[in-house]
Amino acid sequence: MRTPPQIRMLPDGRRLHLQDGPIDLIIEAFGAASAIRVAYQAAATRFGGLLEELCDELPLLRRPADPDNCLLHGPVAKRMHAAVAPFAADCFITPMAAVAGAVAEEILHAMTAAASLAKAYVNNGGDIALHLSPRERFTIGLIDRPDRPSLFGKAVLSSADGISGIATSGWRGRSFSLGIADAVTVLAATASSADSAATIVANEVDLPGHAAVVRVPAQEFQQDSDLGRRLVTRNVGSLDPAEIQEALGRGMSCAKRLLATGLIQAAALHLQGETRVIGLSANYPESEERVLAHA
Repeated sequence: MRTPPQIRMLPDGRRLHLQDGPIDLIIEAFGAASAIRVAYQAAATRFGGLLEELCDELPLLRRPADPDNCLLHGPVAKRMHAAVAPFAADCFITPMAAVAGAVAEEILHAMTAAASLAKAYVNNGGDIALHLSPRERFTIGLIDRPDRPSLFGKAVLSSADGISGIATSGWRGRSFSLGIADAVTVLAATASSADSAATIVANEVDLPGHAAVVRVPAQEFQQDSDLGRRLVTRNVGSLDPAEIQEALGRGMSCAKRLLATGLIQAAALHLQGETRVIGLSANYPESEERVLAHA
């Protein structure tokens, strides 16, 4: 028998924790106490059955996305497809690349539809859906690797920025990556868009065929992985400065294209102590693209 979803307030009395199988959400809302209670109840209500909805369409969700045709039916599944569709014509990508962000979005939408909140976030394992009402601000920390977080900087977001999604991908994270980035953090209009774009940019931070990179078929670590026999990165040995620059340069070229087409608003790329940032010029006024010291 499957364990029922877990719904509880965290010890701080401010944040709500929802967990069901691989879905693990930390939620915080700001506003009137009555509005927060209503929003949390809406989040818990929508959470019920959400995993089952995704599992019902899992075979389709694990197939390569068709950029022009969506056969999915559930609202979260459709959101996942819409997030990856802009990339599907040029590379292999499945709707699963946007699952964490899309789930966070769905819960946040339920909350904001039920109550008037000053601001709120839903954090799904590091992929975050964010709500900011006018004149509200939110400060996010930027880390260089998800397995051993080290804060190297921060960005202050306002409602005028049009950023409602934050996601991180890389070979050190909880999901597989085809590239060698320690972490790529993307800010975008929605959490599902940020999730899929972070996957794409992280895959591009790479040194194809390099002897220091250990790659294995995804199915050897996760039998039902949507990546099948595709090689995913499991370890990256020490690289020299020129190699780091080359790999980050590949990722930055991709990030610049996505920024130019409006698919992302900003990105931070990290590899072995080097960081590249694009699109955060308001927080780093020296230039649009800046090399930052590793924290």
